[in-house]
Amino acid sequence: MEANVKAIELTELWRRYKREDDSQARERLVLAYSPLVKYVAGRMAASLPAHVEEADLISYGLIGLIAAVERFDLAREIKFETFAITRIKGSIIDELRSLDWVPRSVRARAREIERVNARLEHELRRAPSDVEMAQALDMSVDDFQQALTQISNSSVIALDAMWTLSDASGDQVSLLDTIKDPDAPDPAHVLDAGEMRERVSDEIARLPEREKLVVALYYYENLTLREIGEVLGVTESRVSQLHTKGILRLKGRLGDEALDEAV
Repeated sequence: MEANVKAIELTELWRRYKREDDSQARERLVLAYSPLVKYVAGRMAASLPAHVEEADLISYGLIGLIAAVERFDLAREIKFETFAITRIKGSIIDELRSLDWVPRSVRARAREIERVNARLEHELRRAPSDVEMAQALDMSVDDFQQALTQISNSSVIALDAMWTLSDASGDQVSLLDTIKDPDAPDPAHVLDAGEMRERVSDEIARLPEREKLVVALYYYENLTLREIGEVLGVTESRVSQLHTKGILRLKGRLGDEALDEAV
């Protein structure tokens, strides 16, 4: 009964805001959906360096929530929560990028690993092992895994952020997002996004089994790195390394074309 009452209240708030431009209804909607911001910020904070405060992420995310409330179309056949989460993530990622806190050396190392992985995959016709990657990079296996951890700690929700396209409205829609948008202004753009989703999906399927499982559990089942570690029977640090290897492998395979389209 309580859930039904809340749903009725939310429906009335949406009606008042969208049809009557009631500013108080808008404020109450933002307050009602604010737990979404804490949820998204908490998930993102888990894969960011310790010096990034969750409170800051919540502040950035609130901007996205407010924009989502303002832009949401009641006629669209999607849940507001689904619509809002994408925009909250985008708002946090945009702000983190504007701060440019990731060291250049870490970015350079990540790109080097992408290039070497792509070359070895072409030469070996399979995914290279950690030993093979370390040898090609002229470093020890321990140093290679430490580099993966460092890259992981500097990533901003890698897969969610990598495959993002912008439409004419200025919104950012993840290519892993399956939101249906019948009001999309550019059909060709929507087709391109669909093709890119298929490409990403195909490449995920080609990942080594453990990396594929980590990506699936993290992005599709919404498990934390710690929870994935419990499933696989490995440490959270090892899960982080597997996640990073999978993401770098995807970037190396999809190449500059996909990166040029990324935001």
